[in-house]
Amino acid sequence: MSFPQNNDITLPAESQLGNPTLQVDFSWKKFKALVSQKDKSGESVPRYVIDYNTLRSPHLVFHPAEDKSVTIGSGTLHPVSIHADYELHGQKGTLKALRRFVTSYTHLSYNYADGPGDTPAAMTWTSSSDFKSWDFICLDENSVPVAKFSANAWAISKVGYIEFMGPKANNPDAQEEIMITGLTLFSQMVLRTSSILSLFGAIFSRPGPLDKEAAEGSRRSVEGKEWAEHQELSFPKDSKS
Repeated sequence: MSFPQNNDITLPAESQLGNPTLQVDFSWKKFKALVSQKDKSGESVPRYVIDYNTLRSPHLVFHPAEDKSVTIGSGTLHPVSIHADYELHGQKGTLKALRRFVTSYTHLSYNYADGPGDTPAAMTWTSSSDFKSWDFICLDENSVPVAKFSANAWAISKVGYIEFMGPKANNPDAQEEIMITGLTLFSQMVLRTSSILSLFGAIFSRPGPLDKEAAEGSRRSVEGKEWAEHQELSFPKDSKS
């Protein structure tokens, strides 16, 4: 991915009104991205580091800036399939295309769910673009925008910013979900626009919504396994004498 250099990027006016915003900067030398947020004094504070892998999956690996040995999530791209996969704190998910030749994707979210704990919300990603930016907008189940990732189309290092809005704008778990899914989707779309294989993948793809019931069952299975492992560690069986 190569663009003419222009290191100027303007944060949205809305961020000055209180909407939290993350800045994403990429280093071609290190092949890493730094995600930072300005504090009350206007200083940029590093929050996350993203490792990019071109030859192996996962292709994006997200770490807290203060401890790069910890992985909070990842994103996996596919050269042919137009869908992408991600992982958030051990929970696997899919960014599935809703349409073949339009940027319209969905993922299932527990952070934005309003119903019972095991029922995820179906989030929708749409996009718009102009000469300066490529915007990816995330909508909740009521089609209300909850976040926007705005990519700077003419920058080499300053990739863009993520703006959060709505009642969960300051929720750290929701922010991490949007960051991981948004940057994974952006990377998948960059791959799609630069690969002939993705064109064939779109032709033979099966777009459509994700199965909530299957996701609920998968989550209960994972949580049950984790609970059993916790019980085994907390209350080990007596060894035979």
